[in-house]
Amino acid sequence: MRKPVTQEDLEKYVKTLAGDIGERNMSNYKSLRAAAFWIESTIGPSNMGYVVDRQNYEVDGQMVWNVVAELPGSTHANEIVIIGAHYDTVEGSPGANDNGTGVAALLSLANAFSGSNPARTLRFVAFVNEEPPHSHTEFMGSVVYAKYLEKQGVKVVAMVSLDTIGSFSNEPGSQKIPEGLPGETFPSTGSFVALVGNPENESLVEKVEKAYESAGAKVPALAVALPETIEGWGGSDHWSFWRSGYPALMVTDTAPYRYPHYRQPSDTPEQIDFPRFTEVVKGLRAVVESLANP
Repeated sequence: MRKPVTQEDLEKYVKTLAGDIGERNMSNYKSLRAAAFWIESTIGPSNMGYVVDRQNYEVDGQMVWNVVAELPGSTHANEIVIIGAHYDTVEGSPGANDNGTGVAALLSLANAFSGSNPARTLRFVAFVNEEPPHSHTEFMGSVVYAKYLEKQGVKVVAMVSLDTIGSFSNEPGSQKIPEGLPGETFPSTGSFVALVGNPENESLVEKVEKAYESAGAKVPALAVALPETIEGWGGSDHWSFWRSGYPALMVTDTAPYRYPHYRQPSDTPEQIDFPRFTEVVKGLRAVVESLANP
């Protein structure tokens, strides 16, 4: 029996990251470390029961790390499913939605599957340094991790990046359309969660959409396979896995195309639509279940 996903837990996680810890990046190194320590403690042996590994590396003379928690598989243990979210923020923002919501979802999903026996191996990974100036560089945490997996010959069958998933609106015109896409790609109302892959990973996108819908979540999903050249869709941690040849997609509320507080000082917990965010994570629990048990 899977543990439930609760709004109470999600609110607690987001408020700890964006409220208690706040802005977390290389310019606020103490807070960046505090976020990593808190994630390790929350997911670790004394709480959720996971053994936690660190992938350490150095940036500008400072040690940073990805936080990795693994649930070993049974019949398909050599096939790895990665659920990931970055825990850093841009400078000047407490990052409740970007990406406190992603980390909160990551932790809730890890808790839901703690102690279970999946067919495939599940890894829950909190990435450092996704945001500028490290995005798309060798110092981006997910680049470091994906390169390591590729070098080791690890078989990653799916990677799901959780990035900015807490903003929803029923107002007409609340959803913007990225430049370069036809107007009918997205509805004009921002009441959905987007599942974004590239054309090479269209089958994974379809599989995730089907699993999400099976949960009966009250927030609909919109699945799209978009070229990496479309601004905003290749910028998160899934891009690092594409780069290493692994199937990956991003789950997002579309961030700047909907959320007015994106990368702003006003990205605080008060801006998050927690009831709908909770529904999304319930849908994602079904996604993880499906990917982990082919």
